[in-house]
Amino acid sequence: MKQTLFSGVCTALVTPFKDGNINFSLLEVLLERQIAAGIPTICLCGTTGEAPTLSDQEKLAMIRFAKTKVGDSCMILAGTGGNSTSHAVELSKAAVQAGADALLVVSPYYNKANAEGLIAHYCQICTSVPIPVVIYNVPSRTGLDIPVPVYQELAKLPNVAGVKEASCDMRKVAQIRMQCPGDFTVWSGNDDLILPTAALGCKGVVSVISNVEPLLTQTMTQAAMDGDLDTALNLQKKLWPLLQALSCDINPIPVKAAMKVIGYDCGQCRLPLTDLPAEKIKFLKEGIFALQ
Repeated sequence: MKQTLFSGVCTALVTPFKDGNINFSLLEVLLERQIAAGIPTICLCGTTGEAPTLSDQEKLAMIRFAKTKVGDSCMILAGTGGNSTSHAVELSKAAVQAGADALLVVSPYYNKANAEGLIAHYCQICTSVPIPVVIYNVPSRTGLDIPVPVYQELAKLPNVAGVKEASCDMRKVAQIRMQCPGDFTVWSGNDDLILPTAALGCKGVVSVISNVEPLLTQTMTQAAMDGDLDTALNLQKKLWPLLQALSCDINPIPVKAAMKVIGYDCGQCRLPLTDLPAEKIKFLKEGIFALQ
């Protein structure tokens, strides 16, 4: 029986930039803020962290820096996936050496694989590293929705911890929970589905909104997992305007703008992502101020 890798909130941390480079001073501040809020796991170099526009050297420098700073205070989940199996293997190995506690591996995109290819892809990555691997399914970005039978097969690998399921498909989440082994953990990849996924036995969320409101998000998620749905629902109602505002443009454009509004200027997103338009910033501020 595999132990659950983490439960609660894993913050998909933004990557702060300054003058085009990673702002490590601000990264340290962001890490400390998450730890102070009781966040058990931080994801670096994921979608919200602008992984596609980070070089391998930048990713590894971030992982190394973060793990040195947080120590055992929280777990570092590092994004190492891609559409080249050999490159994903090499980056995953390097992330282990840099100090990652676990890996988040998105499914191949553009050159979409069939079921056999997905299994072979993940098997090569998982057998190349000694640490846990979280599968990442986000069909809105990859153009591929990983089938449940693939999860069933990959669950047999000893270091596959489970899946970050960002398909927005509750029926599929139910299928995973019913058809995969009980120790194949599911984490929501969508902040607006924390409550219903918790009701199906999922163990938390890889969250965007927790960049802005880590403590409230963690409290809501824990309440949902504890079965205190009234408390969780009331907290989600409180967060709802911000949840909607963070969906007003392509992630992570809105959340980076939100971080600036609350006093953490994480710089511009790298192209092809651009700044949030002024009319959307007004909507974003309304969502933030609704929490006060």
